[in-house]
Amino acid sequence: METAIYQAYVRILTRELRPATGCTEPIAIAYAAAMARNTLGAVPDEIQAHCSGNIIKNVYGVTVPNSGGGRGVEIAAALGAVAGNADRELEVLARVSPEDLDRARGMVRRGKCSCLLAENAPPLYIRIEARVGADRCEVELEGGHTQIRRITRNGTVLQEHPASQDPLQADKALLSLAGIYEFANVLRAEDVCAVLDRQIACNTQIASEGLAHPYGACVGRTLMQEYDAKDIRIRATAMAAAGSDARMSGCPMPVVINSGSGNQGMAVSLPVIAYADELNATREQTYRALALANLIALLQKRYIGNLSAFCGAVCAAVGAVCGIAFLHGADEAILGKVINNTLCNVGGIVCDGAKPSCAAKIAAAVNAGLLGWAIAQRSGYAFGAGQGIASDDAEQTIANVGRMGRDGMRQTDTEILHIMLEQKRENCS
Repeated sequence: METAIYQAYVRILTRELRPATGCTEPIAIAYAAAMARNTLGAVPDEIQAHCSGNIIKNVYGVTVPNSGGGRGVEIAAALGAVAGNADRELEVLARVSPEDLDRARGMVRRGKCSCLLAENAPPLYIRIEARVGADRCEVELEGGHTQIRRITRNGTVLQEHPASQDPLQADKALLSLAGIYEFANVLRAEDVCAVLDRQIACNTQIASEGLAHPYGACVGRTLMQEYDAKDIRIRATAMAAAGSDARMSGCPMPVVINSGSGNQGMAVSLPVIAYADELNATREQTYRALALANLIALLQKRYIGNLSAFCGAVCAAVGAVCGIAFLHGADEAILGKVINNTLCNVGGIVCDGAKPSCAAKIAAAVNAGLLGWAIAQRSGYAFGAGQGIASDDAEQTIANVGRMGRDGMRQTDTEILHIMLEQKRENCS
């Protein structure tokens, strides 16, 4: 493999597979609020959070970690302003004292934190406006959960960066199914062991927590109780779902993300980890399978973007089952069939925000991926050209799905947000 492409793939894994405590959208709000406090030098008297529709959608129904069960933009912003450690970025709310929580809740209760929809904003956009007395600041994030676009204080620009672009854009342009397959086969363990060991440790820990305790809808626990827990397919699916059960319901354990998402980080890794355990795979085999799974998920999101109306659990599940197939010796052709068979089955799952039902979507997507792999194995069949959005070439199918998710589902995204905001108004009335 060309050295430049190999190194680009290593960079992608190193930068993308980061730890995060809590769902990344409320955490991004908390991070921006913590940066506002740092800019002002004191906890703000008042905060306004101007957020894109996609951010609001993904904060509305998910429990903010260390918030005592709180949900929504307001408590995320208040906690970030009171207790957030911006130096820890996506782990900004890892430590919150009872006193911090009381103070943050007080801000929300007194109406000192508010959320406004930022019209015509990019999908990932947050602008925190905060004041202490007559002192005011703005912190603007765009394009990434910790990507600062601009910071101002009393009208003076302290930081300003060009319109945010993915810093790995050039590297990700090199991603291809053939390249990922080759990379997995020539991978040197020492180049990825630190990041993948962290993914294994963090994501396994929260999955075990979700299986041990009744979080959310208990999707993972239900799978283990209602079906044959000796079946590796059930265990692999249940682990991924259980991690989401815990995370969506406020478990403060960190996870290692993929495509900016903890749910996707768990869905792409935990089924592979379960199968590697079942097969007594070596550490090196596990690394290769996980690297392939993560990169195939990222290949799909390169076309769609991190936030859209398309459920990212589908992309993650496709990657996971490709990793499982790779552990069983699948070649590039079989991986292409797995991709087509899965995307043509569950490519229509919509993202209606982060919340407990994400665990069920993960389970459905992983199950669909396993079915797609079984079809490819047993009959050699793959859905192809002439069947809806499918192409005979798996990469073109990925591009087709990306076009559908990025462009075709924009109005779907808008309508989902309108429905959620209408329900919020009704609940508040």
